[in-house]
Amino acid sequence: MIQERFKFYKPCKLLQPYIRYYWVFKSNQPLNTFTFPIGCTQIIFHKQSLLYIPELNATQDKLTISGQVNFSSHLYADKNIEMIVVVFQPHTMSTFLNVPTSLFYNQEVSGYSLENKSLNELAVQIFECKNNSLCINYIEEWLLSRIADNLSDTTYNIKRIDAAIKQIHVAPQTPVTKLSSIACLSKKQFERLFNSYVGINPKEYTRIVGFQKALEQMQHQSGEINQAQIAYASGYADQSHFIREFKKFCGYTPMSLLKVVSPYSDLFTNPV
Repeated sequence: MIQERFKFYKPCKLLQPYIRYYWVFKSNQPLNTFTFPIGCTQIIFHKQSLLYIPELNATQDKLTISGQVNFSSHLYADKNIEMIVVVFQPHTMSTFLNVPTSLFYNQEVSGYSLENKSLNELAVQIFECKNNSLCINYIEEWLLSRIADNLSDTTYNIKRIDAAIKQIHVAPQTPVTKLSSIACLSKKQFERLFNSYVGINPKEYTRIVGFQKALEQMQHQSGEINQAQIAYASGYADQSHFIREFKKFCGYTPMSLLKVVSPYSDLFTNPV
């Protein structure tokens, strides 16, 4: 995507452990873009045209819950676009929706299907409001109210998974047995809890993180990229493993991707 078309908003201090940022995208041009797995879940509010995803043969709803995905996808819209998106920390969306994040794995789910009265009321506020900065305020008010209602039941588990997530982001090659030890859980308990909160199993998530780390390395390299150096810095066993994994998640080898788009890591770039 073209980053300059986005307007980003930083969450308030209390929400920063749970929300990475919010973004607003407006365009009066048809959209045809290519996206990669980013390792985070999102709530999307569409004020105008909806996005069609051919890989899923699905069109997003006006209110969409976008889960963890392990594949690249195209996004299409043929009319004016205006969308507001909440980007969660990798493991926090279930705190606000009261359902396991794993339910949204590789799916674009209508938010209305959750039959969540407060979320539906928020959507009405968003769609009736023309001022997107004010919409962000409405979203923050809703998120803060959900924390007040649900936090006591989830704080401890969030801290366990947060510790594992931080380790993965530093070293994606960390074995699941070590991650479970960091979370003070048995391997089986850790995998179950991780899948519930993050929405994807630990091994698959570490692969996405490795891919995003490689994008980050490429994003900040000028001139000809050094694939061996990127492979090492991103935690891959060797260059051939790096190229295979990279192609799995975006459909291109690292060198061929450079001819299509400028590499950009959503997971390791903080735009606010």
